[in-house]
Amino acid sequence: MNITLSIDERTVKKARKISQSLGKSLNQMIREYLQGLSSEDSSIAELRRLPATGDRKGWKFNRDEIHERTRIF
Repeated sequence: MNITLSIDERTVKKARKISQSLGKSLNQMIREYLQGLSSEDSSIAELRRLPATGDRKGWKFNRDEIHERTRIF
């Protein structure tokens, strides 16, 4: 199926450069993206099914605690 999209020229130029650097056509990149969105096995599809609200149960990020966890011994 052919689809017509309205995308500004600057966006298309940037997207073409990215797709060329990956060795793909812009058409192929868009096709793969849409297939991924519609795939039931897609991780993105799984994330989209999760509720948008989260419950941290009052927990807040603590900068010192985060740095403590990432410290290399």
